[in-house]
Amino acid sequence: MGNGKHSGRRKQPPPFWSRLGAGLITGAADDDPSGIATYAQAGAQFGYQLAWTMLFTYPLMVVIQDVSARIGRVTGQGIAGNLRQHYQNWLLQSIVLLRLIANTLNIGADLGAMAEATHLLLPHLYAWLWVVFFGALCTVAAVFLSHVRYVNILKWLTLALLSYFAVLLVIRVPWADVARSTLLPRWSQSGDLWLMVVAILGTTISPYLFFCQAAQEVEDTKADAPASPAQTKTCTSAGGAGAFGSTLWWAWDIPTSWASPSW
Repeated sequence: MGNGKHSGRRKQPPPFWSRLGAGLITGAADDDPSGIATYAQAGAQFGYQLAWTMLFTYPLMVVIQDVSARIGRVTGQGIAGNLRQHYQNWLLQSIVLLRLIANTLNIGADLGAMAEATHLLLPHLYAWLWVVFFGALCTVAAVFLSHVRYVNILKWLTLALLSYFAVLLVIRVPWADVARSTLLPRWSQSGDLWLMVVAILGTTISPYLFFCQAAQEVEDTKADAPASPAQTKTCTSAGGAGAFGSTLWWAWDIPTSWASPSW
């Protein structure tokens, strides 16, 4: 009787923090140095004029990350594995080659940016030494740490991105202008503006995120990680990336914001 009584109880859902995994990490990964540079340049060059793109790209990010998450969770394979199973080999090889080139360039840019940022804090060491250090650190962590431990480390590291919101507490942001530019965009025929729109779309909805989301869902399944609804993970991913990008935008309208600190 006792065993039957206990077995009939509903299993309590895991805590919210435990359910966050692939979505949270993928959202943080989208906020890489190349994305930071793009958002910062957009804010410095056009102010809040392109803030509407954050509202435009959010549903696109949610949908495509949701599809990627479901592919990995349901099939037990990543996107490349599904391509190999259902499509011709030439298509698989072409996509993997393009992803290899894009990832190599992106990782190189990220390592270089992290090295230069660290060099500003520790100028007595050459920047290329930091490139080697960060590259080796990431490689060792990915190879030798278990998936569960690595995910836990990455989840805690995402808290560093809250510093973006802290910036908004010490600068003066004209929220009326932000809302007006977001909800009532001003169209322009400027080639530079639309070139920046293309750059924003490219850095916000990056192909490597699709592969990353699906692959992490597969790893979570193998590690028996708690399976939260895909909407929770993907909304966290896309919402986090969009919010962090927005804070960069607002903070990097340099002539208005930094000239008028709130303190």
